[in-house]
Amino acid sequence: MLTFEISHRDHCRRFESFLRTLLPTSPFGYARKLIKSGAATRNAAPATADTFLLRHDTITLKESGTTLSYLSSAPPPLDILFEDSLLLIANKPSGMPMHRTAEQDDNLVDSAIQAMELRGTPCKLSPINRLDRGTSGAVILAKSSRAAGIFGRQVKETGLDKLYLALVQGVPEESGVITIPLDGKDSETRYRILRSGENGTLLAVTPISGRMHQIRRHLSAMGHPIIGDKRYGGGELAENSGFALHSFRTSLSLTESERMTVYAPISDEFMVLCEKSGITGDELLASISGLM
Repeated sequence: MLTFEISHRDHCRRFESFLRTLLPTSPFGYARKLIKSGAATRNAAPATADTFLLRHDTITLKESGTTLSYLSSAPPPLDILFEDSLLLIANKPSGMPMHRTAEQDDNLVDSAIQAMELRGTPCKLSPINRLDRGTSGAVILAKSSRAAGIFGRQVKETGLDKLYLALVQGVPEESGVITIPLDGKDSETRYRILRSGENGTLLAVTPISGRMHQIRRHLSAMGHPIIGDKRYGGGELAENSGFALHSFRTSLSLTESERMTVYAPISDEFMVLCEKSGITGDELLASISGLM
């Protein structure tokens, strides 16, 4: 048997996503087949593809020549949180733009397309939602123009149910609603404190409207800018490629009767920023678990 212990890098990740990360060259349905057959278990018990993993969970795989041939210790070129025939949800690193820019060729959409080609399943990918270059977390990509139309309409009509983690300067009130208009339009952002450290505070943030840079601008206007967000008063982090804002939870309807929720595991970079702010790794992960 092959045994693996879940670290903070996979805390809150779907079981299927973990196996596909572990076996990056396996066929599309291989991970789900292992789970369904009982060849892959969590804490010595059966689980489903949508089971969310927690740090220190033990994952066991039945050893076979086929599974060993797919096993890799190197991280895959794209961190896929969820995928079906219509959509792909990826965990975007902080500092990576959505599209190619004059300053940076490396970007999420091109990287995702290349990853699909390398896997032998080429397709055109179009983003359904977008994140700023400095923001990390879940991004939804449609695999066809038809899927882009279907889910693009959903986002336009009902929006996405999204929750962010933001590490900010200072200590705001325990919770609140920010309704400062942006660009002449009504805007609303809700937040609550998860943890406070000596040098920063971790917030759970929900944007109700969807204005440009809404969370960044609202938190800055409140007097508690996001750490590392140079544009909006959060200072500059020379050792980091982005700032401390992470799109953690994303939920959308796949069909009229099926809803999908994914959690984007945090990066080492985000954890280090929290630790420098006086919030330990254990406190951070406990806070994240409380959001599930």
